[in-house]
Amino acid sequence: MTRERQSGRILVVDDDAALNELLVEDLTRRGHQLVTATDAGQAWDRLHGQEFDVLLTDLNMPGQSGVDLCADLHASRPDLPVVIMTAFGSLETAISALRAGAYDFVTKPVDLDLLDIVLGRAIEHHRLTQQIHLLDQEIQRQRPEQVLFGESRAMQRVNEDLQRFAELETSVLIRGESGTGKELAARALHNFSQRRDGPFVPLNCAALPETLLENELFGHVKGAFTDARESRQGLFQQASGGTLLLDEIGDLPLALQPKLLRVLETKSVRPLGGDREFQVDVRIIAATHRDLEKLAAADEFREDLFYRLNVIELPLPPLRVRGNDVLLLAQRMIVEFAEKFGKQVSGLAEPAAAALLHHDWPGNVRELRNVMERAVALSRHDRVTVEDLPDKLQQKRGTLLPLDPGEELLPLATVEERHIRQVLDAVGGNRTRAAAILGLDRKTLYRKLNQD
Repeated sequence: MTRERQSGRILVVDDDAALNELLVEDLTRRGHQLVTATDAGQAWDRLHGQEFDVLLTDLNMPGQSGVDLCADLHASRPDLPVVIMTAFGSLETAISALRAGAYDFVTKPVDLDLLDIVLGRAIEHHRLTQQIHLLDQEIQRQRPEQVLFGESRAMQRVNEDLQRFAELETSVLIRGESGTGKELAARALHNFSQRRDGPFVPLNCAALPETLLENELFGHVKGAFTDARESRQGLFQQASGGTLLLDEIGDLPLALQPKLLRVLETKSVRPLGGDREFQVDVRIIAATHRDLEKLAAADEFREDLFYRLNVIELPLPPLRVRGNDVLLLAQRMIVEFAEKFGKQVSGLAEPAAAALLHHDWPGNVRELRNVMERAVALSRHDRVTVEDLPDKLQQKRGTLLPLDPGEELLPLATVEERHIRQVLDAVGGNRTRAAAILGLDRKTLYRKLNQD
């Protein structure tokens, strides 16, 4: 699918009325909104009362030159990209423009197709820079009532559910892909509950073999087996008065599942080798990345245990559907790792932010954390650049997959529609996020979705 350029609001500064008229006619036809000024003085008047995505200025004008205007604007409005037009396409001109803070420059006579490309990139740069700035502010004003970090609607729902579920005493089943923060959510449920002063005891059911796992859960009495020189409480007893997290519950061996079910039903536990039971007061939180219903249908997980654990379900969204949360999280991690490594790194460069937004994050927040720790450790600048990111993030944008010789060949419109739908599905129906990924403005996206 051909990627459409970003359209935006442009301030054109040139004393050539004919050129201004040509630019207004052509760029308006391409979807941009244009406002014109004939000199730097008029440009400043326009800037004080209106918002623009990019300023396009001539180099040589009466009064203040385009380079001087660019330098002053860069000092007061560094977020607004400036593109300079010049009839003198020399290296010296380019250097002076770039030193003044220009985003790019084009030569006269202006190639309108090239100009549209340059402006589209400048607009995208401006909007992403604004987005990063807003995310920086959001880090500073994070609401204290938030439990898990994120501003996407998906995470707002998770935080609302966590607040509601925390005060309940029933079991909770947390579902989510690996790396989505299931243990963090479980700790939040505990910390906001009436059991907050009691212990929080996590156990990864996939990390131990069956014999050790049984011992960990239920404990043993002295002499229960060869090396049992002393009695030892299991995690159920250790967690009494608090919360026990059974992480990766889908990997709990079948032989242990009826024993776990009995503890949940009787609220009592018998240590290995023991002849008496001990009452336990424990809230159970289970977590899994597996489909327990399918496991139950395949007789790989007890259905009665599933229903006992799944009194309340808390699904955690994957990072790929959380929109700009990836930048919020990345910014927060940069601050953390900059302090850890003693680096003067304060944020993300625009190309790096774009690369993070375009990645699918199969490893979710855990993968992002690994990427940002590496990036901050390697960074030589005050912001993480795209060169600090792993190769897979640098190379992903613009990568094309070869056609399968047996694949059905479809009309371009059909391919385009399918791709738009896939992107929308991937971002949870967020049309603003989908439009940004597709390189479309919202109006164009709506038009393409509604056309028959």
